[in-house]
Order: sequence, then C-alpha cells, then structure tokens
Amino acid sequence: MVFPIDLHMHSFESDDGEFAPAELIRRCAAFGIDCVSVADHNCVRGNAEAQKTARQLGLSYIPGVELDCVYQHRELHLLGYGMDWHHPDFAAREEDIRQQCRDASLQMLLLTQQLGFHITPADMRQLAEKTRHPSCWTGEMFAEFLLHSAENSAHPLLIPYRPGGGRGDNPYVNFYWDFYAQGKPCYVPKRYPSLQKAIDLIHQSGGLAVLAHPGANLKGQECLFPAMVTLGLDGVEAISSYHTGAVSAFYWKQAEVHRLMVTCGSDFHGKAKPSVSPGRAAAPEGMDHDAVMEALAKTKARLLTASAVWQANS
Repeated sequence: MVFPIDLHMHSFESDDGEFAPAELIRRCAAFGIDCVSVADHNCVRGNAEAQKTARQLGLSYIPGVELDCVYQHRELHLLGYGMDWHHPDFAAREEDIRQQCRDASLQMLLLTQQLGFHITPADMRQLAEKTRHPSCWTGEMFAEFLLHSAENSAHPLLIPYRPGGGRGDNPYVNFYWDFYAQGKPCYVPKRYPSLQKAIDLIHQSGGLAVLAHPGANLKGQECLFPAMVTLGLDGVEAISSYHTGAVSAFYWKQAEVHRLMVTCGSDFHGKAKPSVSPGRAAAPEGMDHDAVMEALAKTKARLLTASAVWQANS
C-alpha cells in the first residue's frame, strides 16, 4: 500500500540515488505523500533543497540522514531524523566515507574481473562521469554496466538478474546484495563507526536515531535487536520496502515491547530499485489500519517537534 509518510528516500547526493532532492519531493507530492524525509547515505547536503521544495508544495519535511555503522562486526544502517544537519561532524563523516569509497572502487573492480567479467576502469568512469561522485562506484553501478554490456551478455552469473529471472525485480540492488555486500565475493570493507557512535552523533545534533530496515540487516540475527536498543535507539523502521507484512508486524511488536517510535520508509532510489515507489511498502500483517496510521501520525509529530527545536535555537 501507499503510506502518507515516507521517511527514507535517496537523492543523487547518495552514490546510488538518481534524482535531485527537489525532484524527490515533487514525486512524493504527486503520490499524495504529505510528510517526507530525504535520508542520503552519510550525507546531509540534500536537506536544504528538499526542505525548501517541501515548504513550497505544502508538505511536512523532516531533515534526515542514513549513516553506515557497525554492531558486533555486522554492518548496519542508522537513520537520523530532525537533527541539525549543519553539525560539522556530518561533513567530516561524509568526506571520510567518500575517500574510502574512492579507494575501494578499484578493488571492487578487480574482484569483479576475477568473476570472469569484462570490465575496465574506463568503463566505470564513463558510466559515472555524470554522477555527483564520479570516482565512487557502487555495486549497483557495476550491475548496471554488466547487465547492459554486450561483451558480458552470455555470462551465466547475470542470468538471474535478467527480466523474468529470480532476482530480476530489482536487478541492480539485488546484484549488489549478492556480490558486493558484506561477506560476498566482491565485498571491500570500509571503516565505519560503531552503532553507539552513530547514535551519539544523531543525538548530539538534536536528532532521533532509528534503525533502518532491520529485516534486511538483521535477518537471522534478530536476537541482537534488544541489546541494540539499550545503546539509545529512539525508533525502528518497521515498515520498509525490504519487509514483508510479517516482518513489518514483527518489528512493530518489538517497538511496542521496547517503547520505540515506529517509522515508515520506501528506501526509494530511482533506477537502482525499479520496483520501489515513494511511500509504498507492505502494511504490518494482522494489524488494524487505523492503529497503524495513528502511530505514524504520532511519529510525524514527534519528529517535527525535534526538528523545530534546533531550528528555533539556531
């Protein structure tokens, strides 16, 4: 279903996002979404443009960011909301990640070649030349090149990602999860802060910390969640395009047990996830629709209050 609140979208300020922040907000307005947040990967620069456009269109806007972090050697994504995005530590965090991404890109290329693919640095530079970060190559970008490369058309590893294949619904991001994510053949590690440090940064900037799509990052390790809550989590993204209705209901119940805020996010990127639309995700299975909407309305009010506090004091 389409929810009236979407707090997890990526603009082209993220390595894997397609649209400008203003375009994302306009798309949300067209879908009837009235509360939005652009939460780019380790980057807060899109918030100014997104907030300005949201105000022009009469939408509620909540500043956002998605930070990479680590808990017990497991890589996670932490969403921050309502924070003062001018806090200098955000810019420092972005620059550190960008440099690591530039260093890792060539290593990822070599590992991709070792799988028998024909691909060169020039190929990737040409693909990335019009992006905001032409020296940073993501797993989704490797997938985009390989799936449209005549020279690699017969490679058997690409078959599941073709139309009609078992991984063909979101081929680029699925290729990333299968080959470039933690523990996969083309994975290159980066130095991410601990979950605790990421939570502390969000709190120090006046924001609220929410665990992103736990159904994807904690799959098979759900037992870790209660201990993570004790580090200072304020909420959990129970409703996500990564979650089935059953998974959404599970984390909704976890939020109730641990007295956490629940959020809703599509994780819309554009072409990297063609089956994902703004505001669209599975509703929590077996839960009353009105109760879900009431809880999301409370989330909206709380986040707007947090955002208003720092803006009033700045």
